[in-house]
Amino acid sequence: MHPHLTQPFREQLLAQRASLIEQLALQRGGLVDRAQADGRAPQPEDSHAQSATERELAFALDERETAEVAAIDAALKRIADGHYGECLDCGVEIPAARLHAAPEAERCIRCQEALEHPHAH
Repeated sequence: MHPHLTQPFREQLLAQRASLIEQLALQRGGLVDRAQADGRAPQPEDSHAQSATERELAFALDERETAEVAAIDAALKRIADGHYGECLDCGVEIPAARLHAAPEAERCIRCQEALEHPHAH
């Protein structure tokens, strides 16, 4: 993809990255934790199991957001290297509509589906 065409994707990725970094900072000791950000403070009547489940959910969400930041960083590196918009598996150009919907996309839809559902073919 020509460098001037990647600029809007780069800006979108940087904005997403900044938002995720802010969320992660808040979750890891910022002004409020995830439960407070959701408007729900722990109540004395909350069961131990419920508290444990909420901690596990917060951890899973944190892992997902950390993985999203890594995917965004990889996409920014592909832009810098001049390979943004190329499918990592087959090398075809990823359609712009897919990149607008998911600017961190590494694969065309066909290769992504094959990765997610290897026995479907």
